Amino acid sequence: MDIASLQKQFAGADFLTFEEINGIVRMQVKTPQASATVYLQGAHLTSYVPAGFAEVIHQGRGTNFGVGRPAGAGIPVVWPWFANDHQWFSFEPKRDRVNGKPAGSHGFARTQEWTLTSATRKGKDVELVLELGPNEVSRLMGFDNFHLTMTFLIGRTLTPALKVLNQDSKPLIYEEDFHHYFAVGDIHEVKVKGLEPTSYIDKVDGMKVKPASHAPLSFTGFVDRIYEDTTAELVIVDEMLKRHLRLRKKGSNTTVVWNPWENANNPANSEWHEFVAVEVANAAKNTVTLPPGESRTMGVEISVENGLG
Repeated sequence: MDIASLQKQFAGADFLTFEEINGIVRMQVKTPQASATVYLQGAHLTSYVPAGFAEVIHQGRGTNFGVGRPAGAGIPVVWPWFANDHQWFSFEPKRDRVNGKPAGSHGFARTQEWTLTSATRKGKDVELVLELGPNEVSRLMGFDNFHLTMTFLIGRTLTPALKVLNQDSKPLIYEEDFHHYFAVGDIHEVKVKGLEPTSYIDKVDGMKVKPASHAPLSFTGFVDRIYEDTTAELVIVDEMLKRHLRLRKKGSNTTVVWNPWENANNPANSEWHEFVAVEVANAAKNTVTLPPGESRTMGVEISVENGLG
């Protein structure tokens, strides 16, 4: 949808403005509680600043976000598969979707233009609702009977939520992930709490299953881990910025933690010391099988707190 049409449709939303960057329409939300930026492509949030705090989301100065190109920053919405388009967790062959070749990493939802269907006030907060249905790209990849609804509740806390509706007569099998890039002062001075009792798949070490550490996760090198069967609340302790980022998951049974360290292989990841990816997901063993006609929602409440420890 073009900016003129959006401005007309949402003329009453005094907290919302629209602009075009690199051919993509983005929304700017501003209230006394918080500011945020969301792109229509990918329903991709790239900024969240609650009043009294610094930026929560890593911006990615080196990212090359453009039409049809995903951004390596912000909160990419990963759907309907996580990582590469194959069932690596069960060692089954890749599902070749496009002209006999596997489709791109992390699914197609993050590169498609979503439709803004609602922008309203919820008390002091703002609620944005974006929707995505089947299109030429999704049908090419075998997904033609689904409906996605992405909701952002923006205020003193940030609550993204993805609702998936199966409109098919057979089960819909998918993975999903909010690939949060959180801004930190220095990755060397960051710890993640909440995963201490949980074993994990170590993607850095040949997909080996490693035992629980029984200690907060700190960073001394390349980390790429999938923690299955965990609904635990997560806390990112940032000693340099003297703040906690608290993640309260809903409908998520997987947590992914990633930082490329000096192994970054693209410009967006060269800022590895400035972010940590702590991802709310359903993937690997926790892949979702959604019965016909049913819907399911995954979400997370993100809050920012002063303090250490």
